[in-house]
Amino acid sequence: MKNRNNGTAIVLIVVGALMLFGLFAPLFGKLIGLLFPILLIVLGYYGIRRGRVVIGTIILAFGALSLLAKLSWIIGPLLGIALVIFGISLLKGKKSYY
Repeated sequence: MKNRNNGTAIVLIVVGALMLFGLFAPLFGKLIGLLFPILLIVLGYYGIRRGRVVIGTIILAFGALSLLAKLSWIIGPLLGIALVIFGISLLKGKKSYY
């Protein structure tokens, strides 16, 4: 059992050192950047469910706005695609009786 704990400790030390040296920085930076706002949303929801409505709402709103800012690079193009598809469906939906 002791050897298993030593192996886990060594793996954690190596991963931590690699993170500090920046080898995994692009991957972990993006994941942490998305996980933190999601964590805030979950904590805000949990606070609201536990009866702390004001602080829960503030934390939830801050998390939602942070997540929206982090995902803005994909929200804009998706909104553009949705508008084009909606416009095409409006054009095809018109029936001409001429």
